[in-house]
Amino acid sequence: MISMLNRLILACLLLPWLWTTAVAQSVSFPDLGTSIPGHQDVTYLDLARMIIPDLKMGTDGLYGGPLPIEIRHIEGPDSGGSPPPTSNLPNAAVLAIKAGGKDRLTMLFDLGDSPDSAEGYAVLALYDITGKPALLDAVNVAVDRSTYFRDPGKLSIGPDDDVLITMSTHFNSNQGYVATPLIMVRNDRFEPIDMIYTFDENLCAYRRTQNVALQTIAGGQPYAAIKVTVTEATVPSGESCDEPPPEASSHDISVTYHWDKVTSRYGKDSDAFERLSAENAKRF
Repeated sequence: MISMLNRLILACLLLPWLWTTAVAQSVSFPDLGTSIPGHQDVTYLDLARMIIPDLKMGTDGLYGGPLPIEIRHIEGPDSGGSPPPTSNLPNAAVLAIKAGGKDRLTMLFDLGDSPDSAEGYAVLALYDITGKPALLDAVNVAVDRSTYFRDPGKLSIGPDDDVLITMSTHFNSNQGYVATPLIMVRNDRFEPIDMIYTFDENLCAYRRTQNVALQTIAGGQPYAAIKVTVTEATVPSGESCDEPPPEASSHDISVTYHWDKVTSRYGKDSDAFERLSAENAKRF
């Protein structure tokens, strides 16, 4: 299992991306023992126990527990693995959002490696804390070993709604793999919009990066359009290597998602990201 130190290193290396829309509230990592907003008698631990019912603090100061409740994977029933037999949590990522004009709270729990797949297991939970706190929905959003909210965690698609952005990743000595799910909330249920796969490599002769930026385009009804741009940049290292370096270059790959009233889903205007993923797979 990847250590918590390695998870923190991953977060520091892979989260500082450019985002074009600012948000008023960002992701936080409160101690699970602290009270949630507006409820002095309810803690984040109480919310976490709606996912892992027997979650308790151990002698090491970490919260641990057995299996979580049964949940679906964000990509569907054929995706994802099983949760680890036990989970250790120093904390959880917390993000307040708007969904259907209502105030909602989300929490992301990275429970570690799945025992029957190469992916980890990470629960994204949706709560209503405007009255008596209630769990509304929960999904497994892990598509790689370690999972986080991708900064800033959400994108406003209107005055009443936010889209959530998570990321799953792993890296080896010279390659980094990142999957970025875009997730919306409708009728207090998580719904996938798309999964964007990017790939970085750092070789002797050059470094190639694929950075992601998102922005909304005004005018969409009832939800704004979402433009996602992957900027691929290649920078020669200047080192003497066995292979000649490629030329320095930078180009953008963009896809715009528009709300389709007929299907009640976001649709994209091209298959550019599928082609990018196929090209990246040849470099693995």
